[in-house]
Order: sequence, then C-alpha cells, then structure tokens
Amino acid sequence: MYSLPKNVTLIEVGPRDGLQNEKNSIPTDQKLAFIHSLQQAGIQEMEVTSFVSAKWVPQMSDSKEIMDRVCKTGRQLVLTPNAHGVENALKAGADSVAVFVGVSDTFNRHNINRSTAGSVETLRPIVNQLKIDHHFVRACISTAFHCPYEGVIPPEQTLALCEKFVDMGVDELSVADTDGMANPLGSFTLFKTLKTKFPNILITAHFHDTRKLGLANIYASLQAGVDRFDTSAGGLGGCPFAPGATGNVATEDVLYLLQSVGIETGVDMDKICDSVDEVAPYLSRPIDTAMYNLYKRK
Repeated sequence: MYSLPKNVTLIEVGPRDGLQNEKNSIPTDQKLAFIHSLQQAGIQEMEVTSFVSAKWVPQMSDSKEIMDRVCKTGRQLVLTPNAHGVENALKAGADSVAVFVGVSDTFNRHNINRSTAGSVETLRPIVNQLKIDHHFVRACISTAFHCPYEGVIPPEQTLALCEKFVDMGVDELSVADTDGMANPLGSFTLFKTLKTKFPNILITAHFHDTRKLGLANIYASLQAGVDRFDTSAGGLGGCPFAPGATGNVATEDVLYLLQSVGIETGVDMDKICDSVDEVAPYLSRPIDTAMYNLYKRK
C-alpha cells in the first residue's frame, strides 16, 4: 500500500489553458468574474492569462487588462512564450511566469516554430534573468508522455529536458500529458522518478482527460508522491496543436477524488461549480463533468 499525501495543491488552469482554445470570444468582464469566483472557492494558485500573440491566440488578447484588473491574491501565473512575452508580462505587473517547451521536437515546431533544443537555449538567459530578479518561474513540459506527431516519448527524453530547466533554476516543473495518452503505470513511473531525481523542485502533474484516464493517472501520481496538480474547472481546455485532445481534468472531479480518500485541498466543491456557472453560458460547448452535473441536479 502506497502512502498518499495529506494535502494537495490544485493549480487552476481554466482561465488560461481552459479558455485559450475556446471558439467563442469570452468578454473580459466574464473572465474576471470566473477568476474571482475561483479565488473565492479557495484556489491559491492559478494561470490567469498568457502573453502570446493575439494573432495566434485571440482569446488571450486582453491579457494586459486582465492583469490590471485581477484581484491580487495567491500566486497568479502568466504564460509567456518568449522574451517579448516576458517583457510584456512584467510590465503588466506579473511576478510569477510560466515558460513552455515540448519534449517532442515536431510538436514544438508546430507550437512555436522552433526546435526543442533551440527553445531551451532561447529560454536559458530569460529564465536566468527572471531568477536574478526574484521571480517565480514555472517550466511547462509538454508532450511528456506522448506526441500526436511522433508517438510515444521515451521517459529518458522527458527527464533530460526537465533536468535542463532544473539546472536553469526554475521553481516548478509542470509535466504534461498533452494529448491524453498517458496511463497509470507510466504516470507512476515517470513521476516517481521525477520526485526522486529532483527533491527540491515543485513537481506538478498536468493531465488531459481525452481517454477518461485522467483521474486514474492522478491517483497513480499521488502514489508516486505528487502533491500538486493542474486542473481546470468544468474540464475546460484542449490544445490547438494536439488534434483530438480534450480538456484538462476537471477541478471538481479531482476534488471529489481527493476528498474521498481524505486529502485536504482547502478548495470548496460547490463554489468551484459556482465558478463554472460564471463562464458556462459563454462557451461553445456544454459543461459535462460528473460532479458539475450532480451539482446542477441538486
């Protein structure tokens, strides 16, 4: 019997990763209502927006206004693809920055038109400067298990990329099953290795629920010692460069799993579902997660 952590931190990614691929344009006021409702539910860490090209991700074109108006509480992460994005994020008042690279070279070229190795070398001086200036830096490691273009990713390849970011001095590794192809055994093995290899780094697991193995993968990761998970209220999300990938694991469903085995999160289930209500009318698809559907039937 593996021991499970007593407390788990949920990093809410709905406002950024969840909405970035949404076809409907969500009004800024509604995004802010969504974010503030999530904060009231007890979320202490959240990806609130991203400073990316509005041409490629129009949903994130209001990132500066979001940062200007958001309630400053907890750790608010912003995603930045390059030096220009970092510069704009810092000007907007961000103090916690997320950078991202795909383990898969093909995925990385589709995503940011650069090889994995090239991306790492471009990010190295950026991360170094962010740490000199005392910013929190999160490295998002995409396609850690599988790539929609290359297939299965060898664990050694993922570990090697993670090590490069650890050497740069990042505070956190968010290791992602981008297209939802991970399985519980692979999840346990990879995260057990990461927790052992990098004991002084925050290790966060990021699962998509494409094949309905998200919760199983989370439980396996809990057994491996992971106590941080990216989740998305309402199961929002997807990836424009991972064809067929569905949303992230739903915050409310993960909450039920954790509560059922006695793990504390400090997050209120009903209030998370209230948060989903804030954004649901503006989405192009209905919310269809287990706990949200039960909540609506009350």
